[in-house]
Amino acid sequence: MHMTRSIAAVLLVCAACCLPACQQESQQQATQPAQQQPSAPPPTTETASEEPLMNPTSEQMNQTAPDQFTAVVETSAGSFNLLMHRDWAPLGVDRFYNLATNGYFNDIRFFRVVPNFIVQFGIHGDPAMSKIWRNARIKDDKVTQSNKRGTLTFATAGPGTRTTQLFINFADNDFLDSQGFSPLGEVTSGMDVVQKIYAGYGESPDQGQIQQRGNAYLTEKFPKLDYIKSVTVQAAE
Repeated sequence: MHMTRSIAAVLLVCAACCLPACQQESQQQATQPAQQQPSAPPPTTETASEEPLMNPTSEQMNQTAPDQFTAVVETSAGSFNLLMHRDWAPLGVDRFYNLATNGYFNDIRFFRVVPNFIVQFGIHGDPAMSKIWRNARIKDDKVTQSNKRGTLTFATAGPGTRTTQLFINFADNDFLDSQGFSPLGEVTSGMDVVQKIYAGYGESPDQGQIQQRGNAYLTEKFPKLDYIKSVTVQAAE
């Protein structure tokens, strides 16, 4: 999804958002790692499947994460390691931990790559899965760390809207700190791999189409996109 040019506009994110602003006065108003605002109500436990990933409210999808852990991310471009810090952003780390340990990230694309800014991912390749998780919001965490190069942070569609979309900062994007973007982890090895993730399509993939058609849309229209093969959670060394 394209980024907005003002903080206020982030609260009304839509598929027709503006292209990134330049890095001067506009940057303070700035491009945002945004996710499309969902329109459907969240799923209920009465209608959700017994499959954990199909039920965001289940106990299995709401476990408390370790204080620290490593997430080994295997991708089509290579592998990199994330060190997750629960004291940085407990709600965000818990959400990432539960998604990772239940296989949510398998075979999802890095659909938005903006050089010198961010690489974004997190929309599931199965539209049925996306429909459930795009409404499974978590509350915001206090921003305790800066969005420096290599940090992992949730994208949002405004306050209180974090779901499954995340981004890794390619640069020191500290202007995002005051806008509520709370880092939850950092790349500790393999940042060169992150930098190699295919950027040729820029911001062209449309989030609405990804939500509706999943990987079928991305494979057809954007076949060169890199993707996550698996995320493995390990104890921090």
